[in-house]
Amino acid sequence: MRRSLWATVGFNLGGAFLFAFPSSPLGEIVGLPGAVPPIYSASLAFFVALFAGAYAWLARQPVIDRPLVGLSVVGKSGFFALMFLSWLLGEASGLWVIGATGDLVFAGIFVWWLLGDQQAAAA
Repeated sequence: MRRSLWATVGFNLGGAFLFAFPSSPLGEIVGLPGAVPPIYSASLAFFVALFAGAYAWLARQPVIDRPLVGLSVVGKSGFFALMFLSWLLGEASGLWVIGATGDLVFAGIFVWWLLGDQQAAAA
């Protein structure tokens, strides 16, 4: 679980960079809109980086906080759902869905850990 948390730190920092600089060459490749007011791109990048910090904090704790992992599942799966819905509505590139699939994978790992940890505690 700790390795997954550290991996998602990097994943989120990469996303924060993309959202902070949507008109960068990489942002253009994935289809981010370049003409975004800085307050929006900075706010989104800040929140994505904030979650990266939370994952790093969790990974360093002697006991991983289950409710925070549960919140992470909601955040990661919710972001994927938003990107998928945006793609279905024609508002986002399919590359966004592909990129957000990483969030869905991490959400699955976190759910697997939560369920497995609960079964181990009950035994």
